[in-house]
Amino acid sequence: MIICKSEVELDLMREAGRIVAETHRLLARAIRPNITTKELDQIAEDYIRSQGAIPSFKGYNGFPGSICASVNEELVHGIPGPRKLVEGDIISVDIGAQYKGYHGDSAWTYPVGEISETAKRLLAVTEESLYRGIAEAKPDARLYTLSHAIQTCIEDAGFSVVIEYVGHGIGTDLHEEPQIPNYGVPDKGPRLKPGMVLAIEPMVVVGERFVQTLEDDWTVVTADRTLCAHFEHTVAITAAGYEILTLPRS
Repeated sequence: MIICKSEVELDLMREAGRIVAETHRLLARAIRPNITTKELDQIAEDYIRSQGAIPSFKGYNGFPGSICASVNEELVHGIPGPRKLVEGDIISVDIGAQYKGYHGDSAWTYPVGEISETAKRLLAVTEESLYRGIAEAKPDARLYTLSHAIQTCIEDAGFSVVIEYVGHGIGTDLHEEPQIPNYGVPDKGPRLKPGMVLAIEPMVVVGERFVQTLEDDWTVVTADRTLCAHFEHTVAITAAGYEILTLPRS
């Protein structure tokens, strides 16, 4: 069942989204060569808790970090630790915050210093695909029209769409219905309605789409070890269209 949120619930999710967005802003300033992913995790946890919220991911199904920190060929669920970032890396940072029982969720992939032209293009295309999908998030639209817009953007650029991991509904649970694949047939799937809240998150690979999980049982990497990127926003469907809840406020 897809849960539609009331305006009171949406206000709580707006605050959760603000906390996530501000955490991203802090980490974007902190990301540089020689910082460890554990240091980034601590910055995130300290800020989230300072705002009266709880890191959504910490302890979720046993996950040990407050953020997911995935570097280069790591797609999602990277565990923060002693790894130091180096010039030319890209790092996908996935952040969740629970505020008064409601979650916000957003991921962004950041350059570490100067990166390759391929990496720059990967980041640009993945971000563009996210906004192409969001543009289709409006009342009465079919969900997979959104998915198709993401897929078309990615594949037209010559990159691959990961199919094993998808976006999701979000609210009092971090993962709710519906599942939101990054591929699909337009004009299919459930109709979107005001009050639905979606975590839309394209995951893109430079090489082939196949992925595997490392021995830590968390970190997902590309099977061919090519670069990958992950971008995500939490988006509410409104009567007028959509509202991105995880944008930073000016």
